[in-house]
Amino acid sequence: MSHQQIREALAGVTRHFEQHPELGPTTDSTAVATWQGGLRFQTAGPNGATLVSEMPKAVGGGGSAPTPGWLLRAALANCNASMIALRAAQSGIALTRLDVSVDSDSNDRGMLGLSHEVPPGPLAVRVKVRLAADGASAAQLQELVTWAERHSPVADALQRAVPVSTSVEIG
Repeated sequence: MSHQQIREALAGVTRHFEQHPELGPTTDSTAVATWQGGLRFQTAGPNGATLVSEMPKAVGGGGSAPTPGWLLRAALANCNASMIALRAAQSGIALTRLDVSVDSDSNDRGMLGLSHEVPPGPLAVRVKVRLAADGASAAQLQELVTWAERHSPVADALQRAVPVSTSVEIG
């Protein structure tokens, strides 16, 4: 889609939710991870979407697919990039370049339960954005990134304590 088509679509959905705010809350699509043996999983989602993850050989996996941690970083990179592109289209800015990279620091001792003081997840996450747009100032481009970071659902989920509940079905 062109940035104009994105802009028009966003205007329509924005009008819809301004007129019907009660329709905003929703249950997101379910992701179902199915064990494929060892430490490999295939996750199914909406419209036939699938992804595969596998742990590295160092911990007993086959190393044939990205790890769940990498998929988390990829989700953050894709979500932030999507929100930047969305805001650029809303603002009438035609991007000529957009790359978002995400890396993190972790301590595997936490994941393996070797230290109660070390969390199992990332200790720090870094996002790097490279973008350009003809006719847009550096301040305008920075504002796109700032806005996107405030509105990225994945960034929000990583930064805010989100309640997680687990139910277990045996058999």
